[in-house]
Amino acid sequence: MSKNDKPPRDVPPKDMEARLSRHAKAVDDLIHADVTNSPAVDPEELRKYRSGFKLKLPPWLKAALIKAWFGGMMCYFFVWGLGLYGISTVDTIVIMGVVHGIVTDLIVNNIFRYYARRPGENDRWMMFPKKRFVSLFFNLVYSTLLMFLVLLTYGGLNRGPVFIGVGPILFGVFLTAWDMLFLGCKRLIFRIVGDAMEEAGPKPGDRDRRDYGLK
Repeated sequence: MSKNDKPPRDVPPKDMEARLSRHAKAVDDLIHADVTNSPAVDPEELRKYRSGFKLKLPPWLKAALIKAWFGGMMCYFFVWGLGLYGISTVDTIVIMGVVHGIVTDLIVNNIFRYYARRPGENDRWMMFPKKRFVSLFFNLVYSTLLMFLVLLTYGGLNRGPVFIGVGPILFGVFLTAWDMLFLGCKRLIFRIVGDAMEEAGPKPGDRDRRDYGLK
């Protein structure tokens, strides 16, 4: 307390001690505040004090746009580029799976982690949310499966009277659609298993749903 912040002389010592205690508690609560012990605030109220772009996108749409954009860019640089060399379909699937797996593990997933307001918030948009070395291998296998399904989708659609060429926009849309479908299935399966475990009661060694990106 500085010289200019002397307490008023007409305040009793006991009242001054109580006031200082309340102030100290308020400062301590502010220092240790987090999402678990803070009161809920209307998101619309928070938006009034934020600068920058005000358009609010649903979380699923924001994740889908990021995934589709990277998928479209991969189609532009690799699918169109590899097509000039007459590479077979199998080789294209493998190469695209490897590239997409690396991009997903090193770039896309880190983008989701970066703009998350709290740790684990965007884990639901990642098939393998834990940042481990082995997750790169899993993403390579998973991305190869996605590429196979995307090319299978093109093959099924082109059996009709209208031919649909491989382009960045549709490629990104098909890739994101399959990815979101598998993510939805993953969440549904773990939700069913989690509900069953809650009904059975907690057991030693049980993992929290947040470990799987479900909350």
